[in-house]
Amino acid sequence: MPPTHTDEGLRAALVLRRRHPEIGVLMFSQYVETRYATQLLAENPAGVGYLLKDRVADVREFMDSLTRVAGGGTALDPDVVRQLVGKSRHRATLGEALTARERDVLSLMAEGRSNAAIAAALVVGEGAVEKHVANIFAKLDLSPSGHDNRRVLAVLRYLNS
Repeated sequence: MPPTHTDEGLRAALVLRRRHPEIGVLMFSQYVETRYATQLLAENPAGVGYLLKDRVADVREFMDSLTRVAGGGTALDPDVVRQLVGKSRHRATLGEALTARERDVLSLMAEGRSNAAIAAALVVGEGAVEKHVANIFAKLDLSPSGHDNRRVLAVLRYLNS
């Protein structure tokens, strides 16, 4: 965004979310800025997306992401997830308790994928994904709650640990 074509848009998204947390924000960026992505997700993960311009080629996929964010869900580009997860792996973390497959599932959860989509991506059955998700919730001490989205909380807890 002008005037400097650097991080004005990312900073504007953070200000918008702080002032109006009920508004969904889908960041559409040329690059991954993990600091802003982490802040945006940590403050209020409902209705948040971060997509990379050069990876959005399919209009249907873009519209799906936009619809998910507008409905209070999340939509994260796989590269954003990889960088956030990679950043957190450098620290001794709670995430070390997760198996490699659980981290794969968690990464796909962070992209906003359903259990069926995760199963398809990992070429496993939905039952296996459900077991991994349950294990992730247990290892991250996320009890069922009618008020919180455990999938989003799992991603945030892992990234912030």
